[in-house]
Amino acid sequence: MNPTRGLTDLSFRANATGTGSRVAQGPLVRWLLAYGTFSVPQAAGPIAFALLAIPLTGNPGDGAALVLAVTIAQVIGAVPVARLGRNSNAVSFLKTLVAVRALSLIALAMLALVRAPFVMLIAAAALSGLVNGAAFGYLRSVLNHLIEPSRLPRALGLAATLNEFTFVAAPVAASGLGTINPVFALLVLTILSTAPVVLVPSISHARASEPVDGRGRLLTPSIILWLACTAANSAAVSSIEIGSVSLAMRYGFAPADGFIFTLALCLASVSGGVWVSARNRMPCRFTVVLYLVLMSAGAVLIALDLSVVATLMGAVIVGSVLAPLGTYYSLMLDALSAPQRKAEVFALSRTANSIGIILTSATLTATSLVATQVVSAMLIFLATATVATVSLLGASCAR
Repeated sequence: MNPTRGLTDLSFRANATGTGSRVAQGPLVRWLLAYGTFSVPQAAGPIAFALLAIPLTGNPGDGAALVLAVTIAQVIGAVPVARLGRNSNAVSFLKTLVAVRALSLIALAMLALVRAPFVMLIAAAALSGLVNGAAFGYLRSVLNHLIEPSRLPRALGLAATLNEFTFVAAPVAASGLGTINPVFALLVLTILSTAPVVLVPSISHARASEPVDGRGRLLTPSIILWLACTAANSAAVSSIEIGSVSLAMRYGFAPADGFIFTLALCLASVSGGVWVSARNRMPCRFTVVLYLVLMSAGAVLIALDLSVVATLMGAVIVGSVLAPLGTYYSLMLDALSAPQRKAEVFALSRTANSIGIILTSATLTATSLVATQVVSAMLIFLATATVATVSLLGASCAR
């Protein structure tokens, strides 16, 4: 099947936004705010967990064990947990999952407060991760019930922009609140992350429809292609974020100056999200390949270790195409997935993102920063070559 099939069904026409059904802006704004606050635990986790670990073990590095527990559990639980809610109202099930995540994080904070064995903290962290991927899947699927397909690119572009603001602001908040008290910081951030429970509007008809055309498979070659691209994107981005301190030290800066690389990445990504929202149009495949080429070039520029200016330029290039590519992947997965499988597919998208982070973290732990950046550059180059080949051949992976 051609990989672009299904996109015409979605009718992505920026110029058509003035016609057709009109949807109240209120529910969409609430969903966008919910999307922006949903990722607070993931964005603040590395700092919040590190500060939490210091009074318990004396080693801030032990916070990475909590992050790893969350990430691995998310990979394991994404599809099974999402499948549990297939016959439920999507909004109600989403709110239940967000509540379970919040209770798990509150339990984690209380265990830290009473200085429980660290393994118990890991278990609580893992429980929060177990439902996180599925919760994201349902949050994304709810958007399909709020707006018509022609407005999806703009909404996803705005969502990507808000997500970047979260990943800039949440670590700063975690650091500032953590200086007061690490447990207090985690509780405040956890409460903030429950905003989707209040913000996501109730939708009585938000239920997965039954298959009517025989499309019932969760994974198809086409879906696997875009999930793999999502993982490659994540590896390229996380090599900058996770390696930011090492990058600063490589060029003779203080470790705290590592923020300049993540700041360059995030600012460029915000700009990319704004551009996607303003354009509100599905890019053609040639443009997507061009985005991937640019991301590959940025990753290679960082891996070459030429200078701090070249590395910052690489981070800006990678960040500038992050939102356009992420939006495209989401739209493709939406078009290719069966109606009753959308929440599961979007949960897999979150899982693919986590796999990219795990791969980068593991490579950085086992080897070096240079080797990690080379691996991430190779992954995004492989994704670029695969998409370009499929596009040139004009044949998609059949479902």
